[in-house]
Amino acid sequence: MTLHIRKLCVGVERLEELQQFQARRLAQSPGGIWHQTRNWPRRQDEVLGAGGEEGGSLYWIIKGQMAARQRILGFEAAPRDSPDEKPMCRIMLEPKIVPTEPWPHRPFQGWRYLTPGEAPPDLADVAKATGLPADLAAELKARGLW
Repeated sequence: MTLHIRKLCVGVERLEELQQFQARRLAQSPGGIWHQTRNWPRRQDEVLGAGGEEGGSLYWIIKGQMAARQRILGFEAAPRDSPDEKPMCRIMLEPKIVPTEPWPHRPFQGWRYLTPGEAPPDLADVAKATGLPADLAAELKARGLW
């Protein structure tokens, strides 16, 4: 079973801000997009999709709602200031940000694993199923009207 990771997107108010931030970072450093964290996932193989499965995604929680995801490409070590310290973990991400159906989520520290059954569907899939435009479906869901 493929695992996903969920993470709070601290300091970001809207999905567009995350997209703009990552576009600037990609322009400055063409080496790719990553999120750096102190702890390494112990279940890396499950997140990367061992056994031919498609790998997991990093689900971003913005302003109390799981709002988007990015596919995880891998993990790499990021150096620290002191050579005696354990290296930090860079979660390497696909540049494409996929909006998801907004699901409420409480705050937490760090990151957490997320099973496929706990993950929200992509907003485009919801729009196809309902026949509504994706932005309208998201707005109705966010206001609790649907």
